[in-house]
Amino acid sequence: MAFTIKVPCSSANIGPGFDVIGLALSIYLELHVTTTDSASSPSKAPLNCKITYKGESEDEVSLDPEVNLITRVALYVLRCHKQHAFPVKTHVHIKNPIPLGRGLGSSGAAVTAGVMLGNEIGGLNLSKARMLDYCLMIERHPDNVAAALYGGFVGTYLNELKPEDLAWKEIPLSEVLPAPAGGVDTGVKPPEPPLGIGHYKKFPWSPQIKAIAIIPNFEVPTAKAREVLPQMYTRADVIYNLQRATLLPSALGQDPLDPDMIYLAMQDKVHQPYRKNLIPGLTEILNFMNPSTQPGLLGICLSGAGPTILALATTNFNEIADRIVSQFKQHNITCRWEVLEPAEEGAVVERKKDV
Repeated sequence: MAFTIKVPCSSANIGPGFDVIGLALSIYLELHVTTTDSASSPSKAPLNCKITYKGESEDEVSLDPEVNLITRVALYVLRCHKQHAFPVKTHVHIKNPIPLGRGLGSSGAAVTAGVMLGNEIGGLNLSKARMLDYCLMIERHPDNVAAALYGGFVGTYLNELKPEDLAWKEIPLSEVLPAPAGGVDTGVKPPEPPLGIGHYKKFPWSPQIKAIAIIPNFEVPTAKAREVLPQMYTRADVIYNLQRATLLPSALGQDPLDPDMIYLAMQDKVHQPYRKNLIPGLTEILNFMNPSTQPGLLGICLSGAGPTILALATTNFNEIADRIVSQFKQHNITCRWEVLEPAEEGAVVERKKDV
């Protein structure tokens, strides 16, 4: 058996949509998977799985299936269905061009890929709606994983869970990993996700709009970016974001586009002002360009927790990117940039016929 899993990267927190609005974009994590009947050639790899990797941060990515995030997630899905290892001799070759720790949903893509890998290799026939539950059991950012799984421009929300459900904030390692890492609980069936943890709605997206991703050469860990956010917000700031989040999905899907409305609807007071010290130049970049001074520009925002900047535009992509890159250069930060399309299809499995 041979198949390929392709999962797009994603940009979350679009404008005022903190933890709500996400966009799948055309940089794809790929898993090239081959399997061999284990009876014909017993596997010497841990858990019957060999991993190879090519792409971003090669020195940082573990090739141990007990440690690698993608295969750990796949194991969680398998063990929820009473399969305690990869059921056949499996080779997973990971091709990953998504930058790690840059606000482009690398962990969300990995979790989504892992759930799909477990579903495919275990023959589980899970629906995408159920796979979303598994993704959200591990990765509690619905705007990233819903965009990666379903594709396009999405709004999301999480249901309120019971206290016992909230206790599982990540993969239950003691019940997923084998001994010795799993300890005395090795082999215990992990808790399955509740039904309907989160929901999504795909919004229209104007085909005129492309996303320019300006990617600085440093990382901002999500945990660190969360630490700088306040525990409480003023009523005025909450209303400010709610007003704009209500308008933004409609504004990005209408024809003709209204650049001034989009630009104003992408303003935010919930997370970007508090992350300016983590990303030198952020305040200037968000403030010094607008549709009046920069033809083709619709709006600018931090992608996820950053430091990537996302600029939505219809024309003049090179000029817009160069101006943002030059602003970063004033802080001795180098960048690369790409013009990306929305990944409308989301995560897919491409099966290869046996020859």
